[in-house]
Amino acid sequence: MIELAVSRLNKRFGGNHVLKNVSFEVKGAEMIGLIGPNGAGKTTLTNVLDGAVKPNSGTVYLNGKRIDQLPSFEVAKTGLGRTFQVTRSFRRMTVLENLYVPALALGKSHSGDEVRQQAMEVLEFFTMEHLRNEYARALSGGQQKLLELGRLLMLDPDIIILDEPFAGVHPKMMEVIYEYIRRVNERGKAMIIISHQMDSIFALCERLLVLDYGDLIADDVPEAVKNDPVVIEAYLGATEDRSGTGQNDAAGTT
Repeated sequence: MIELAVSRLNKRFGGNHVLKNVSFEVKGAEMIGLIGPNGAGKTTLTNVLDGAVKPNSGTVYLNGKRIDQLPSFEVAKTGLGRTFQVTRSFRRMTVLENLYVPALALGKSHSGDEVRQQAMEVLEFFTMEHLRNEYARALSGGQQKLLELGRLLMLDPDIIILDEPFAGVHPKMMEVIYEYIRRVNERGKAMIIISHQMDSIFALCERLLVLDYGDLIADDVPEAVKNDPVVIEAYLGATEDRSGTGQNDAAGTT
């Protein structure tokens, strides 16, 4: 069974304490939302989980293996992958060539029948076979989000972190992305979704984690989180001393 164990993570950037003893677990193919106001620490937490940033203290274990000190490519091999708020497709490569990149990272030849078959299965899964020879730069924003998710499936991770998968996407395409996220989850993948689209989060997720200025202030089912006074305060009742600490300046990086 998939198991992610995050224990007492702390991360500081200079005098800014961005993550404060953050602990939680993921067990099995859960669908989890990660929410919080701007500057709450969501991106920093994601960067720690995927190996881009090393914590000052605390540990992350994936399926019994410690990963918080591994480089990102090793974390990906271990079974945790993520997308980015701004899609990072290789725009001058075709859709099919984009799907070959993870195979190359794993040391496989893109010319092998196994890799090509896997890539075609991913394209079929996302109903994108007709786009396989299109350059990635020609895709719509929603299609690029799906392509990025497809590249993750080529790595076959246990846990997928989606960073703002609905941002800048046409409402009709959002419904398509909803359905594919559900289908990926049904394949046995755990999903952590970061989004400011609360309707999407509540529609998709069975559990929510809420960060507020580095503190994990809630970890519960959506209905309980929605009515939690502490969460309501975090979103709607920012006090003067909070806004005066300078922590909001880190909103773009945390």
